[in-house]
Amino acid sequence: MNDAAPAPTPAPAPRRARVRAPELIGKGGWLNTGGKELTLADLRGRITILDFWTFCCINCLHVLDELRELEEKHRDTVVIVGVHSPKFVHEAEHRAVVDAVERYQVHHPVLDDPELATWKQYAVRAWPTLVVIDPEGYVVAQHAGEGHAHAIERLVAELEAEHEAKGTLRRGDGPYVAPEPVATDLRFPGKVLRLPSGNFLVSDSTRHQLVELAADGESVVRRIGGDGEFNEPQGLALLPDGRVAVADTVHHRIKAYDPASGAIEELAGTGGQWWQGSPTSGPAGEVALSSPWDVAWWNDRLWIAMAGVHQLWTYDPAAGTVQVAAGTTNEGLVDGPAAEAWFAQPSGLAAAGDRLWIADSETSAVRWIGTDGVVHTAVGTGLFDFGHRDGEAGQALLQHPLGVTVLPDGSVAISDTYNHALRRFDPASGEVTTLATDLREPSGAVLDGDEIVVVESARHRLTRLRLPEEAVRVEAVAHRTQRAATDVAPGVLRLDVVFQAPAGQKLDTRYGPSTRLLVSSTPPELLRAGDGAGSDLSRELEIDPGVSEGVLHVSAMAASCDDDPANEYPACHVHQQDWGVPVRVTADGAVRLPLVLAGMDEQRA
Repeated sequence: MNDAAPAPTPAPAPRRARVRAPELIGKGGWLNTGGKELTLADLRGRITILDFWTFCCINCLHVLDELRELEEKHRDTVVIVGVHSPKFVHEAEHRAVVDAVERYQVHHPVLDDPELATWKQYAVRAWPTLVVIDPEGYVVAQHAGEGHAHAIERLVAELEAEHEAKGTLRRGDGPYVAPEPVATDLRFPGKVLRLPSGNFLVSDSTRHQLVELAADGESVVRRIGGDGEFNEPQGLALLPDGRVAVADTVHHRIKAYDPASGAIEELAGTGGQWWQGSPTSGPAGEVALSSPWDVAWWNDRLWIAMAGVHQLWTYDPAAGTVQVAAGTTNEGLVDGPAAEAWFAQPSGLAAAGDRLWIADSETSAVRWIGTDGVVHTAVGTGLFDFGHRDGEAGQALLQHPLGVTVLPDGSVAISDTYNHALRRFDPASGEVTTLATDLREPSGAVLDGDEIVVVESARHRLTRLRLPEEAVRVEAVAHRTQRAATDVAPGVLRLDVVFQAPAGQKLDTRYGPSTRLLVSSTPPELLRAGDGAGSDLSRELEIDPGVSEGVLHVSAMAASCDDDPANEYPACHVHQQDWGVPVRVTADGAVRLPLVLAGMDEQRA
């Protein structure tokens, strides 16, 4: 008989107030529902995951891929709803959202929210952000950035069990209705290469193929792939041995296609996505890549626009190695030595003598790197300024360009994608002009004699243009992102990046700090103190009262591992996100800025 007093029952963990999910509203209406307008009431009984995304954002595209397995595995209990929340003016066009949903094969309902109404209702601050709503209509979790699919998978399993027991889970088919397929020879092509034969090779991205077209740019000669060999291929470059290097974007690989034999060979990448802490150099087949978007042969190397990590890499075929060549993985526009420069989704490359030209899409910029390893900006000012304005390069504006092409006179044609235009930058005069308009989402171009052949991605075709002697003149338009600025007070501002390790996991401290925080600002004078890198996710910043507005750039990373002492090799995960937070300095502004990397809105038993 045990006479010991019974141990006291531990008090239950305090539960936060349950937050009812706000209604889903957006003036653009619904896609992938067969024309039906959805409400949260229609989703009651299902686990709903809101994916706040915009189609320019490479991190958002990564999350779309992360969610596909969960979407398939739990299709009878989970409904994913994409809430399209635009950054660029073009992304607020309904037709562009329709195209993006097909282009990226989004197989769930999408709410087109051009005025960011639902974004504001859910207090979202970053692309991408995921919000989980339980079957009773309450918000239970919010995650910003990439790498959260495993945590959401675990939460979904808990919610299924809990609400099955309560009788509040409703199983069955979801509200997704597939759109009717459209027959075209190309479907959202990405890049084009003129082969030595005079034919054109096109990356037919949405159909996961390469397509060889005859010299007329229309007649299909052959299709390559389409059987899982490629996944949303983009950039193409002719190698010295006659093969074509292919940026196999979603496979995170570089491949080589031989037009003579039809053979396809892997050159670089493991097939997995690069994460912070992974190797940045080594044998090409043993180092992970991240969404390579374009390739170019320059300076005896294959250069890679690594859009997924905001860097340039190189592949050395002689040594069989890859390495980082420029960029820090921080997203922004910073010039200087290659190791210190910042890029933002570099998506187009063009070699010209001692320069490699770069379409840096998220900063709406054209940049270049010289053989001396120094990065320069020719056109563009930063992440939040864009438009269509010609003239002197220092004040000219582009809108999310995806391609650059060197012209015979040494100037650069710019596939100014979201302006539906072909622009030109002349290094000799320092002027930007417009060559052609009404090109639907041009994403790349190649010279063919005295003509230029442009990929009209959203018109699913190549378009041939004669290079004009004089540029087209258009009315100047300037834009800033429509996200509302956050009012902050001058002086000390407390920055808190909120991260809670998912259930069953703990911070990974085996090899040192498991978190990283990097802070900077535009303009740099906005911050008197607090910028730079550190391992603490909280920091005191000092805001200069003499600067009225600007942008705080915050990059955070946290690593967590399964918390199971019996498991010698626990699975580990990296959570990361970059924020660009527009701020306005006012006397009555906030003194604390919280940013959610991963957090629970309800403590679960």
